[in-house]
Amino acid sequence: MGKRIAMVGVGALGGYVGGHLARAGHDITLIDFWPANIDAIRERGLQLDGLSEEERFTVEGVTAMHVSDVQSLACRPPIDIAFISVKSYDTEWATMLIRQYLAPDGYVVSLQNCINEERIAGIVGWGRTVGAIASMISVDMPEAGKVMRTVPKMGGRHTVFRAGEVHGRLSRRIEELVELFSLVDSAKPTTNLWGERWSKLVLNGMANGVSAATGLPMVGVNRDDAVRRFSIQLAGEAVRVGQALGFELEKIGRFEAEQYALAVEGDTAALAAIEESLIPKETTANPRDDIRRPSMAQDVLKGRRTEIEFINGYIAAKGAEIGIAAPSHVKLTELVKRVERGELTPSPALLGGKA
Repeated sequence: MGKRIAMVGVGALGGYVGGHLARAGHDITLIDFWPANIDAIRERGLQLDGLSEEERFTVEGVTAMHVSDVQSLACRPPIDIAFISVKSYDTEWATMLIRQYLAPDGYVVSLQNCINEERIAGIVGWGRTVGAIASMISVDMPEAGKVMRTVPKMGGRHTVFRAGEVHGRLSRRIEELVELFSLVDSAKPTTNLWGERWSKLVLNGMANGVSAATGLPMVGVNRDDAVRRFSIQLAGEAVRVGQALGFELEKIGRFEAEQYALAVEGDTAALAAIEESLIPKETTANPRDDIRRPSMAQDVLKGRRTEIEFINGYIAAKGAEIGIAAPSHVKLTELVKRVERGELTPSPALLGGKA
């Protein structure tokens, strides 16, 4: 019998990964708390889209449950692998929801933007907690039951999915996860989960909140000189915090992490190189660049709570714990919280950019 899989949270990323696993024939149950999303999947199937024809398909007949239906899992074989793919502020209850339906050797995988392994381990234990990073992938859920990837598949150019144990050793279940993720895009095991996690946090920290505060898609963020440099400042501060915490940081995009820190500490060559890589090139423009926004900016557009406290707020808090200042993260966290409350309207001017 194959492994039974649950995807708790069927938003853009959970729907994208879950849809590919279902298409490959895996026994997967999609669980979400948005009734219209589950209704749409049940009625029309889960519809996936991308930049190529082969990425456009519909998965029909997949088991989809609202949270009110989850109790029925007690009448089925237990869950072997539970992916948590909800916003960070929903991590604990989502983990608690699925915990009682896990097999004796079942485990929980954090497939999320932020660093949530400790929250998950607090509920199921460290031995049943695994981390997974989705790197440089952009997906959107424009409406219930539909997921759209807005960047090309990476394949051999960049490894999108990395799975790792919290203790850093390789294991059979990490090999198992890599096999599953390889059905979606390129994947590999990592022995550096925490370094990978913080490196992804640096990348999220320089993009998500900036797009949310300014209202700009990422191509617009990188075109505005002031906003782009604020974004680089965020990355440099986050790198220094991560290094002080003892993490072995991976590359941030095309550059070594140290280069971002140097760029905001007066190294003009490092700054120029990073800026040159970020400024959009018209000859290589993605046709969806003008609509491509990170998840936090999508949340602002939809009037939802953001993860700002779990990204930039988390970086600032960790820095404060060890005496490393991260003032740009403090500022951005405060601005996005005010945007959430309707006290401010998203604008590049909030970060010194052109209104």
